[in-house]
Amino acid sequence: MDVEVTVQHAADDEPQPPPDDDDFERWVVRVAETLDRPLALTARLVSAQESQQLNRDYRGRDKPTNVLSFPFEPPPGIDWQDPYVGDLALCSQVIHQEAVEQGKGAREHWAHMVIHGTLHLLGYDHQNHDEAEAMEALEIRLLAGLHIADPYRTPGETEQS
Repeated sequence: MDVEVTVQHAADDEPQPPPDDDDFERWVVRVAETLDRPLALTARLVSAQESQQLNRDYRGRDKPTNVLSFPFEPPPGIDWQDPYVGDLALCSQVIHQEAVEQGKGAREHWAHMVIHGTLHLLGYDHQNHDEAEAMEALEIRLLAGLHIADPYRTPGETEQS
């Protein structure tokens, strides 16, 4: 599958090294293969300060967040055929902190955030219950293909819980 992921390392406050650039590409390939479409995007690893500024400026929330998605929108009247879908801003500090708090492996949580953000770039959302269920089900399926457990289950929870 035709995938291009440009990873920008802009954070100087990472609590531990982020995944390899190849990991980012592998996770986006999983989305591209499942949805049968080529994808190109930029994943920018940002500091907590940059994440907070972006979150405040674009979402009105004055705190750092795990991932922000900035879908590319071609100018009106342009028939855009390029696979470029937009940019992700991923905050290493928040992703690491969430993984610890949620009892998840850091690499698995990174994979989830990259897939989650990529789906947002493709128009998936979770603003209402039905959208959230559809997006979460797709995320679970994509992650399962990478041998990553359901990120919406708490550690130790079984299907019967």
